[in-house]
Amino acid sequence: MSKVPLISIVDDDALVGDGISELVESLGHRAVIFRSAELYLASNVIAETTCLITDMQMPGLNGLELLEALQSLGHQMPVIMITGYPNEKDRTRALKNGAVCYLTKPFDNERLIECLMVAIKL
Repeated sequence: MSKVPLISIVDDDALVGDGISELVESLGHRAVIFRSAELYLASNVIAETTCLITDMQMPGLNGLELLEALQSLGHQMPVIMITGYPNEKDRTRALKNGAVCYLTKPFDNERLIECLMVAIKL
């Protein structure tokens, strides 16, 4: 019996986080939501996380800083970055640092599902 993937979602926007969580759970995965990068870093689910979906722009640590903090702690889970404020510099930096996808809000659910499927296979 295979373990059900845990998808951690970090987004300060409750509507976005809750929407992603519902989508993830509709696919048969477990989802846990954090409203800040700091809360995620302080959690006990990092080692269990199959894939992290994080917003880029948040109060405190942003998505890129979260990705870099996780890497410095030795965590290498697949990451999907989402943003309402896309720019090429952040996109390039995210992908260079190992992000699987960089999605612009509002994004199509099918595109997020595609990214999740790639991330879970890694």
